[in-house]
Amino acid sequence: MKKVIILFFLLIFSTTSVQALSWSYSFVVWKGNVYEVTKEKISESDIVRHLGEVKTKPNDMTGSYYGDASNAYPKGTRYFEINGELTETSIAVEVENNQWVKAVYVHKAPFHWMDIIIKVLPILIILLIVIAFILHWKNRRT
Repeated sequence: MKKVIILFFLLIFSTTSVQALSWSYSFVVWKGNVYEVTKEKISESDIVRHLGEVKTKPNDMTGSYYGDASNAYPKGTRYFEINGELTETSIAVEVENNQWVKAVYVHKAPFHWMDIIIKVLPILIILLIVIAFILHWKNRRT
């Protein structure tokens, strides 16, 4: 009986399960908007200005992401404005040097607590520096 119990626990704890999400489409996130990357090529003459770049990757297990993210492109992949098109509807993604494809708006990105941290943390750091400076200045005067 002891051997059966030991064997049972060994089988349970020795088996590993690997799981990853399968995304239905390639996407990039810019300023809280999710854009589906299409195969439509954009010419260099239609590229207006640099908008941003991929800074984070989604979690393969949960699918959660925050900030400027992409499930298909590495960190550093750049986004550009397309001449004559609103960034609310589409942007260009640089897939290789001087090669861009169109990404069209799909929906707003889901809320993630890190989105707040990214925006609030710099303000908190500045506030703490100001408070520390004021306290230091007050202590020097006395």
